[in-house]
Amino acid sequence: MHLEAWQWLWVALGAFAVGMAKTGISGLGMLAVAIFANLLPTKESSGFVLPLLIFGDLVAVTAYRKHTQWRHVARLFPGTAIGVVAGYLAMGRISDAQASVIIGAIITGMVAIQLWRRWRAKDLNPEALGYGFAAVMGVLAGFTTLIANAAGPLMALYLLAMRLPKMEYVGTAAMFFLLLNVFKVPFMMDLGLINASSLSTNVILAPVVVLGALAGRWVLRFINQKLFENLALAVSALAGLKLLF
Repeated sequence: MHLEAWQWLWVALGAFAVGMAKTGISGLGMLAVAIFANLLPTKESSGFVLPLLIFGDLVAVTAYRKHTQWRHVARLFPGTAIGVVAGYLAMGRISDAQASVIIGAIITGMVAIQLWRRWRAKDLNPEALGYGFAAVMGVLAGFTTLIANAAGPLMALYLLAMRLPKMEYVGTAAMFFLLLNVFKVPFMMDLGLINASSLSTNVILAPVVVLGALAGRWVLRFINQKLFENLALAVSALAGLKLLF
């Protein structure tokens, strides 16, 4: 994959953001998606970023696997698998221009959900939310993650609604996304969005992802996370609007 020097700087920033998003500063996940979607052909960006997400997932699972709440993973995954298949069928039938609009809409929509859940998720009663809620969230997450790797805010909404303690939240999200992203690989390969060229670039960027994950754990002790996420969300919203218009 041929990239200009300035593009290397941006993809390195995106890879670093992927790592930091996986270890606690979750708002950076949308920033990373937006960076890659604006630098690369729109559909290609979705496949390019997937191996980087898996690298970050492996670091997060290594750190937090003992906190995984498997009952929530089991509730979410069937619906998520259906959503991934639906996204796969849609992705094979849309152009780059259409994908740009869809991904732009998903990014801006996910930013809106991320903001909404901060204000309203605390009002949701987990006892009133059953398997139906998990199924709907799973399908939506599966579709959005196949199209744009943008399921993070949906999962944040679900896990916060379940009132999980911080460590259980992080551990469950880490395991869920590792399984989900590995599940997506054959679909992305069949669509031609993961190939030898993109993988060779992913290998170069893998240490940057790991560095970002380690930095994320360190930075959380010293920085106001809400401010940091607000900045990431603002940049992501602007990038999403750029893809839309």
